[in-house]
Amino acid sequence: MAIGLLTLLIELPGCASLKQKRSQVKPLLARLHREFNISAAEIDHLDRWQSAVLGCVVISNDSQHNQRVLQQVVSYVETNFPNLLIQQHRIESI
Repeated sequence: MAIGLLTLLIELPGCASLKQKRSQVKPLLARLHREFNISAAEIDHLDRWQSAVLGCVVISNDSQHNQRVLQQVVSYVETNFPNLLIQQHRIESI
């Protein structure tokens, strides 16, 4: 069994409240789950308006597959959510 973990540090420019941040992060998490069949959640910077740390996890029997899927997630976010800026991302295999 191989576990792949993606950590994304995202900047949300223009957010002026936690409600506005939630309105941008929640649809992103739902789309990632639906498009890639991964688990995704906001894991840090919960009280900051203009940043979020997201964790995405995929489990399979092939670590290279996990790596490819998580790299596709990064590309997907950059392409389909231009209002969110990825400041940093890290992919780990466990």
